[in-house]
Amino acid sequence: MSLAISLHILAVIIWVGGMFFAYVVLRPVAAGQLEPPARLTLWAACFDRFFIWVWLAVVLLPLTGYWISFAVLGGMANVRLSVHLMQGFAWVMIALFVFLYFVPYRRLKDAVAAGDWPRGGQALNIIRRIVGTNLLLGLLTAVIGIGGRYV
Repeated sequence: MSLAISLHILAVIIWVGGMFFAYVVLRPVAAGQLEPPARLTLWAACFDRFFIWVWLAVVLLPLTGYWISFAVLGGMANVRLSVHLMQGFAWVMIALFVFLYFVPYRRLKDAVAAGDWPRGGQALNIIRRIVGTNLLLGLLTAVIGIGGRYV
């Protein structure tokens, strides 16, 4: 069980921590310091690297979560409300990420490759809203997970 919990928590830290850094730190600095060509190129390159880790988290989180729920806690019928809430928020977050990856992120990459900065800016704005939503959901889910024995 310690392996499952450790992998689960590491996946959360990487995904939610990465979103926090990107949204709260990198976004305002990049917007204030860089013109659109450099800013959009930077974001596309950052996402190229970060999304590899997010895909790993997207696989590990359900696997380890269900591993803990079924192998240790005796199945979903035996878990607390907090586990059901975490599971629900996690699937929403995963769905939002999959959409982000296959639609606006692809548009951003295509726009950067073509030098179409207005189109790239539109795609980045959609990504920003999705990341902001997922960040809030991720923080809420982490709080539920930490305080789960009280929910």
